[in-house]
Amino acid sequence: MAAADIIGRRAELKEFSEFMNSGRPEFVVVYGRRRVGKTYLIREAFAKRFSFQLTGLANASLSQQLFNFHTALQKAFPYTVFPVAESWFEAFQQLITCIEKTKKKRQVIFLDELPWLDTPRSSFVSALEHFWNSWASARKDIVLIVCGSAASWMLNKLINNRGGLHNRVTRRIKILPFTLQECEAFLHARHIHWTRYQVIEIYMALGGIPYYLDALRPGLSPAQNIDRLCFSESGLLRHEFDNLYASLFRFPGNHTAISEALSRKARGLSREELIAASGLPNGGGATKVLHELEASGFIRRYLPFNKKVKDSLYQLSDFYTLFYYRFIHKRRQLSGNYWVLQTDSPGYRAWSGYAFEQVCLAHVPQIKKELGISGVQSAEASWRSSGKENGAQADLLIDRRDQVINLCEMKFSIHPFTIDKRYAAELRNKIGVFRNETQTRKSVFLTMITTYGIKANQYSAGLVQNNLDMDCLFEP
Repeated sequence: MAAADIIGRRAELKEFSEFMNSGRPEFVVVYGRRRVGKTYLIREAFAKRFSFQLTGLANASLSQQLFNFHTALQKAFPYTVFPVAESWFEAFQQLITCIEKTKKKRQVIFLDELPWLDTPRSSFVSALEHFWNSWASARKDIVLIVCGSAASWMLNKLINNRGGLHNRVTRRIKILPFTLQECEAFLHARHIHWTRYQVIEIYMALGGIPYYLDALRPGLSPAQNIDRLCFSESGLLRHEFDNLYASLFRFPGNHTAISEALSRKARGLSREELIAASGLPNGGGATKVLHELEASGFIRRYLPFNKKVKDSLYQLSDFYTLFYYRFIHKRRQLSGNYWVLQTDSPGYRAWSGYAFEQVCLAHVPQIKKELGISGVQSAEASWRSSGKENGAQADLLIDRRDQVINLCEMKFSIHPFTIDKRYAAELRNKIGVFRNETQTRKSVFLTMITTYGIKANQYSAGLVQNNLDMDCLFEP
C-alpha cells in the first residue's frame, strides 16, 4: 500500500494490511466524523488497487445515483457496455458481471458516502445485502470497503443490522481526529513550525480535523489563522457549522439544540437536564439524537466516579463545535483581527481553560504513558462533590487497579503554573472531600497537567505527586 505520504494512522494502516492479506472475503465498514480524512486515507492507502469505486451524491434522486453508478462502472470497465441500471439490484448485477471478467488476487470495491446512496424507497440496503450474501461472501478475492460520515447510519444500517446483513461486517474501523502528535507531524509536513503551545492553541479551536488543519497558512500565527478562517466574511470555517450538521443528520435542528445546550455547561449534563435545557421531548427521539451525536464524535458520555450507568453525563467533545458556540455563533460584526484581540480577555481565559481540559481528556493514553502506567488496567471518570457548599470537583480521575487514583488538575497557562497559598488550600480541600465522600481506600495522587509544568515552591512541595507538562500529550 502507498502509505508513505500518510501522516499517522498507523493502527488503521496495519488493519488495512491485515484484511488485504487475510485470504478471505472482507466486508469493511469505515466511518467517522465529517472532514476527518476517511476518503483520503482509503484512497492513499490503496492507490491504484481499486477494481471499482463509487462516491454517492448528496441530495440526489435514485435515478441520479444510478446514473452516477453507470458512469463509474464505465470508467472502471471501459470495454464493457451496459445500459443505465433501473434499480440497485440491476446495478450490482452489472458490477458482478464486470468483476467476474477481471483477474486480480484481490478485488477491492470501494463505495464512498454510502448513506447518500440510500435514497428513500430505493431498496439500496436490500440490494447491498443480496450482493454480499449471494455472491461476494462466497469469493475469497473480494474486499468490499464502504465508507460514510453519517456514523449513525453506518452503525444502524450495517454494523448493527438486524436483517440480511446481520453479523456480515467483518471489520469496522472508526477514523478518529488526529492526536496532538499527528497534528504536529501534519503541520510540519505543510512547513508550519509552531511551538507546542501554539499547536495546542489551534487544537483547542479546531480539533484534530485534517481538513481544517490543511487550511492553515504558513507564515501566520495561530491567532491570525483563526481570524482568517473563522472571522472573515469569506473564511472557510465561518459557515462550516451549518454545513457540518446538515450533511450528517436528516433533521439537524435537534442535534444542534443538544450541542448548544452542552456548550453552556462545561461539566456536562445528565439526560434529564439535557432534555430540559434543549427543549427536546423526552422519549425515543431524544435517545436517537444522543446516540447519533455520540456515534459521530460530537459528544461523549461518561460515568462519574462510583456512579451507575443511569447517572451518566453528556459532554460536548467536538472542539470546533465548542469554539463555534463560544465565539462565532450569533456574531454579526466581523473583524479582521477579532481573535488576536481576544487572547487576554475573560472569555478567552474561560474557554481556553475548559478546552485544554478537553485536550487532556482526548489524550488519556498519552497521560498514562507519561505516568508509567500504560500496562495498568484503569477506568477514567469525573467526580463532583455531593455537598453544595464546597463545590469540589475533578474532571479527570484515573482509577487504577494497583490501588492508586490519579486526581488530575489541568491548567492552561503561557508560563509555568504557580500554586499559591489559596489554590493549595483548595486542592487539599478537594482531596479531603473526595476521600471523605467516596470512602476510597486507595492512595490519591494529585497529578498536575499544565502547559509548561508547575513552578516549584513551598505550596507545591509535598502536595503534587505528578507534575506533567504539555510534552506528554504529544507522545505517540
